[in-house]
Amino acid sequence: MEEESRYEKELGGKLLASVSRSFYLTLKALPAELRETISLAYLLARTADTLADTVAVPAEARLQSLKHFQGLVQGERNDADILSLELSTHFLPHQTDPAEATLLQNLTTGLAWLATMQGERLLTIRGVLQPIIQGQMLDIQRFPADGTLRSLETEAELDDYTYLVAGCVGEFWTKLCQTRLEGAFPDDVSPDEVQRLGINYGKGLQLLNILRDLGRDARMGRCYLPAEDWLPLGFTTLQIQASPLLLKPVWDQWMPRCESYLQDGVTYLTLLQHSKIRYASALPVLIGWKTVEHLKSATPETLLAGVKISRTDIASVLLQASLSNTPAGLKKLAEKFRR
Repeated sequence: MEEESRYEKELGGKLLASVSRSFYLTLKALPAELRETISLAYLLARTADTLADTVAVPAEARLQSLKHFQGLVQGERNDADILSLELSTHFLPHQTDPAEATLLQNLTTGLAWLATMQGERLLTIRGVLQPIIQGQMLDIQRFPADGTLRSLETEAELDDYTYLVAGCVGEFWTKLCQTRLEGAFPDDVSPDEVQRLGINYGKGLQLLNILRDLGRDARMGRCYLPAEDWLPLGFTTLQIQASPLLLKPVWDQWMPRCESYLQDGVTYLTLLQHSKIRYASALPVLIGWKTVEHLKSATPETLLAGVKISRTDIASVLLQASLSNTPAGLKKLAEKFRR
């Protein structure tokens, strides 16, 4: 078993818990062979996310800082001091969440942690952060924070977006399991098929976020449901921004796609041979199915306000997953939540 590194002790405890919320539970369930790599990748992704979401900072400044951050992560730049100055000057004054402020203040330490990674672990972290940051930059470019609602145009754009910000995480997770854990998946299932299921799992979780946040995104001027689906209904962006529930027919059209992706996530669970990995991988999809349940029974007012899973629900999922941690048991539990 690998020993916990100094950086993991320093950043992978309280700070990680404060910015990862329920995902921290997943991280702590992982075996040591994977935990450090995934913890670091998560912290770096959350740093990029904080840069992208600090809307008080002009879009061009956010894009420039994300480009600097991308260059540092990919080893194409060595001027971390410039980005640190940008953070202290432009970003830190606007942080209302103390945990996110602390995350930005620890940028240099996070990059130093990344510098300790070698070989496949380094390549895998860089490989997942590249599309994540690309997706965040696309968000800034597509949705200027000027109060005007804009929409993705096509289903292909939505599919690409869900891969960039979440499907690539399923791919990253799968690659780590395949390279760091011997016998992580059955020999009679092709690596490409496992990758496909992992990617769809991630895409399903992001699509679920989009369906859950319909009202919130509209208020922020964002519509991820593609215009080619809702324009034939005769609506304008002004009408949708005033009444996001006009998109409910399109929302209903995309929910089955989301459920299909989540079901691929369940299939993914049944292939995992390591109990700790299986348990950690199960939590997002089980919480996802609980979210689907709440969404389908939500009133229009609740749907607009945003559906949230209670701590009680999460605690229940954790307990039931731990008691059902076999391929057959988790499949049965997912079917129970789905019903």
